[in-house]
Amino acid sequence: MDLPIVDFSSWSASEGEASRRRVAQELVNACQQVGFVRIINHTLPEATLDEAFDWMKRLFALPEDEKMKAPHPEGWTVHRGYSWPGLEKVTQVKSTAEYEEARDRLREVPDVKEVYDIGSDKCATQPNQWLPDSSLPGFRAFMSQFYWDCDRVGRDILRAIALGLDLEDIDHLTRKHGGNNNQLRLLHYLPVPAEDLENERVGRCAAHTDWSSITMLFQDDCGGLEVEDISRPAMFVPAAPVKNSIIMNVGDLLQRWSNDRLRSTNHRVGLPALPDRFVGLSRMTRERYSIPYFMSPDDDSVIECIPSCMSEEEPAKYEPITRANYNKMRAAMMY
Repeated sequence: MDLPIVDFSSWSASEGEASRRRVAQELVNACQQVGFVRIINHTLPEATLDEAFDWMKRLFALPEDEKMKAPHPEGWTVHRGYSWPGLEKVTQVKSTAEYEEARDRLREVPDVKEVYDIGSDKCATQPNQWLPDSSLPGFRAFMSQFYWDCDRVGRDILRAIALGLDLEDIDHLTRKHGGNNNQLRLLHYLPVPAEDLENERVGRCAAHTDWSSITMLFQDDCGGLEVEDISRPAMFVPAAPVKNSIIMNVGDLLQRWSNDRLRSTNHRVGLPALPDRFVGLSRMTRERYSIPYFMSPDDDSVIECIPSCMSEEEPAKYEPITRANYNKMRAAMMY
């Protein structure tokens, strides 16, 4: 299974309604069939992406005591700041009771990664946990701007999806996404003995779906992302990194909005594909850096079936729920 590729240049250049509609339909077709798509020729400059990865590497190279000046707050309510290896455990359980039962078993296989989460400084419910400027001068200013650069590109993708779903109002989705509930994640997967991953003594990121509307992912050249092949459940295939492309996937909220027309597909991070899987005779995995950006609606936005995805023959499958209540349900099971 290869990820579908959508060339976004026609959308960005405003070459006319027919060109934009073709891009929109290609995007929606990919979201229906795979749930993942590789977007090329988007409007985030290569230099900006290179700088983002450079800042991230400098961040995670800091001594532990410096990174701990912006710790992830205790518990799951605030999802910001630095998460040290072992704090976060990605799971796909769907209820608090199920998580409570499985927690000890899940914690036996820690996720060996460190994370720094960033949001909008205007989001009162999710206050950022910034490092002091003295720890990494310029980091906060760049990442604050990068956050909104990603939001701009994500809004164009949401408009294209709306057009591809035949919504009369192209801003039906973007109006529910003010930008202040998005999440920018800086991810560093640490080198570990390949044997520990192969024998499930440690993990990188277990199979899961995202609880956003859409996710945009930027990867380094290491690889390791795997996407479930929906024609062969439980079979995962590599999604190879391609420099400067965006891997975009449907999140759970957009699947609910679209009445399951668009797919929120399972994915995970495992061993990189050969031949660059290991470093040295000790079979240590390469470290991996990636940047997912989650587009999420405003807290009071109601997630309910959009008009073009329902009919008398195909009524809405899900009860309406606010984004805030859905997030509480999922975030409580993350930490």
